[in-house]
Amino acid sequence: MKGTKVSLFLGCAFLLALNLPFVFAEVVDRVVAFVDDKAITLSELDENYKAAAKLRPDIKKEEVLNTKINRMLLLREAKKLRIEGANTDESIREYIELKLKTFIKITEDDLREFYDKNRKEFGKAEFDDAREKIEEYLVEKEVNIRLKKHIEDLRSKAYIKIQLNN
Repeated sequence: MKGTKVSLFLGCAFLLALNLPFVFAEVVDRVVAFVDDKAITLSELDENYKAAAKLRPDIKKEEVLNTKINRMLLLREAKKLRIEGANTDESIREYIELKLKTFIKITEDDLREFYDKNRKEFGKAEFDDAREKIEEYLVEKEVNIRLKKHIEDLRSKAYIKIQLNN
């Protein structure tokens, strides 16, 4: 009988010891958003926010979170196309180049029209001297328009749940 009590006591003590880490456990990080099957943690968001705030002190956490979500979606699409740059930025850049930028065609008429409408901005520069800069500007402007639409499309097809409570 005495041996049974000791065994029972030791068994209970053992079970209690197994559960002690859970009793004293604390939440180390919490999830602030889900993008399909990926989670974004508060510590990841804080790290991105600190970096972004150095460049733009007025930026809001929601803006940083949405940018992170957009980048995750673009990176996922890049991986589907087997695009693997040296880093995340490079992969996204290559994806945008392949998926969006290669299909943008700026006509000579577009260039000339922009030059004529913004003649004052070019000072004494002739059209041929300003042509390359105008084309770069118009291509980037069109890339931004298409990228915004593409991201909206990606977001509409993804499961995104944001649970950011400051």
